[in-house]
Amino acid sequence: MNEGRLRLWSGLVLVAYVVPHLINHTLGLFSLQAMEYLRKGLSAVWHSPPGTIALYGAFLLHFCLGLRSLFRRPHLRIPLWEAAQLILGLLVWPLLLAHALGTHGTASVLGIDTTYPLVVATLWLAREWGWLQQILLVLVVWGHLSVGLHFWLRLKSPYRQALPVLYPLAVLLPLLAIAGFVRAGLDVSLLDTADPAWRTALFASRDNAPAEAKAALQQATDSLYGFAFGAIALALVARAIRRAYRYRRGRFRVSLPGQRILTAPAGHTLLEAIRAAGIPHASVCGGRGRCTTCRVRITDGHAGLLPPEEVESRALARLGMPQGIRLACQVRPRGDVTAVPLLSPQVTANASTPGGVNGREQTVVILFADLRGSTRLGESKLPYDVLFILNQYFAELAAALRATGGHYAQFNGDGLMALYGLDGEVRQAARQALAGADQMLKRLEQLNRVLAAELSEPLRMGIGIHCGEAIVGTMGPPSAPILSAIGDNVNVAARLEALTKVYELPVVLSLDVVQATGVIPPAEGRRVSAVSGRRGPIDIYAVADPGKWLSELAG
Repeated sequence: MNEGRLRLWSGLVLVAYVVPHLINHTLGLFSLQAMEYLRKGLSAVWHSPPGTIALYGAFLLHFCLGLRSLFRRPHLRIPLWEAAQLILGLLVWPLLLAHALGTHGTASVLGIDTTYPLVVATLWLAREWGWLQQILLVLVVWGHLSVGLHFWLRLKSPYRQALPVLYPLAVLLPLLAIAGFVRAGLDVSLLDTADPAWRTALFASRDNAPAEAKAALQQATDSLYGFAFGAIALALVARAIRRAYRYRRGRFRVSLPGQRILTAPAGHTLLEAIRAAGIPHASVCGGRGRCTTCRVRITDGHAGLLPPEEVESRALARLGMPQGIRLACQVRPRGDVTAVPLLSPQVTANASTPGGVNGREQTVVILFADLRGSTRLGESKLPYDVLFILNQYFAELAAALRATGGHYAQFNGDGLMALYGLDGEVRQAARQALAGADQMLKRLEQLNRVLAAELSEPLRMGIGIHCGEAIVGTMGPPSAPILSAIGDNVNVAARLEALTKVYELPVVLSLDVVQATGVIPPAEGRRVSAVSGRRGPIDIYAVADPGKWLSELAG
């Protein structure tokens, strides 16, 4: 089991202990008896040999993994949430240690049943500032637990949907637990005031315990405190030694866009090197390989990189990333590299941010449609009349896309771009695109009949259709991002639409689209045409009625 899974499972054991324990505290709002009733049930689990081993084993393991994380950090330029989780995790040990020794330790070493009245009275009456220590313990433990759970779950859709309910619960539980403890403390104060003998009777078993046992408990407490603070100090010293050693062992250079070049000691991950230089870089999961937001394109220096390990391979495979894409948090260069970050540093848990381009390679069918003679239409009509006609025109195109499963992706003057196959297979997408072109032409014909009195000549349009891989994702200005596509194949589709003017037919489609439909492409009617901006000619078909043409081929 890797380090990440050990941290996760040990943390979940502690969650299973802490959450019921805090719920137990909230019962103090009602009575000490209610608190004691639930405590007996929880003690049967956690004070049993298996429960004790699981609880303290998870606690020790989690603390050691925190020390390891501190030791391995090459720098402390980390996001605020990571710093909060690390600091709170280190504070948990001394705070929880005192509480654990006061309950489990007293029960095991002195043989005393640590009831809630005894524990609350000790913290509230017998130990100076004991009540404040307990409140700090609740806040620190819950803070560390909440941050850890949130950044483990925040990439999961069900968790994000449940946040409106979980956020209030996350705030209310520790507050109610503290309120329950305070109410219980006030109750024991009232009992102590009403009957001075009550405190003497309550503490009698502890006060009468053998001196040797109490001395042993105190010695164990001092030893564990020494271990905790000594381990933290040792981790900090070892970290400094490790950092100095790495700088002497060797360095590598990272070239980033904008002619930025930085140097980092061998052994650093690419993410650590970038952040150590003070350069923001996306990493939603904190650099643990649980997401792909830190991904970069390696354009040079592949020879100095080891192949992806299991965590990185699994993450990249999940999104179907092509060769050359790596996770910056997992790559440890052994030589100079050139890298291009693929996401904005402000990326969220959804792995995208408004503005810019965020997407993935995907095979889609691209359709471009453009209105012919719109300039002449503007010359012969008033602006509002032209607007009316164009609105009717685009309404018909939008209806054709809805009817055939197309996605409106871009608007440009009197033309638009549509995508097919965003959620389906390319064969179905190609057939839908041809059906969409057929629908557009038929709707345009109907519109010409409706607007006959408004038009000096019928509206005409050209449609180009091509398919292939493109980068599909959200792009555009931050205020109005859209789902669209970019790439060479998108440009080809636009050039095919322009060829409709050359062949004087309404639809020009590539051989790739015909092959994608699953029918045998006919030799008759195939043309070879050069496409502006693309090396070499491509095979195309120019057709007048795409729906009828496809039906004849399929038949």
